[in-house]
Amino acid sequence: MEVINIQGTDDTPNVILDKDNGKFEFSGRSLPEDVNLFYEPILEWIDGYAEAANDSTEVNIKLEYFNTASSKIILDLLLKFEEIVEAGNDVKIIWHYHEEEEDMLEAGEEYADIVDIPFDYISYAD
Repeated sequence: MEVINIQGTDDTPNVILDKDNGKFEFSGRSLPEDVNLFYEPILEWIDGYAEAANDSTEVNIKLEYFNTASSKIILDLLLKFEEIVEAGNDVKIIWHYHEEEEDMLEAGEEYADIVDIPFDYISYAD
């Protein structure tokens, strides 16, 4: 599969989706002007990945901030990874949050309550 490697901006996250190296990462800030336009190729890539997913997938999410429109898309992403779990593959979400940003920890916990995927939480300082 082709690797997705999107360099983040002030409004869009870094995104790395690399099946061969097992690297799946979303980091930075997510408040794109057109959230659907930005995330559509990412969602399509995950659909393709799901057809022949790695036995084990670890997804690192290290978002400093995301807006309401992005929060819905993040749920859509997680639901796609949940389908991979339902197909018999292992998926783990590593939710990174700044130690002073309890809101981001709570957001991760809320997503974990919705999807049936194991979450690990890692706090970091500057």
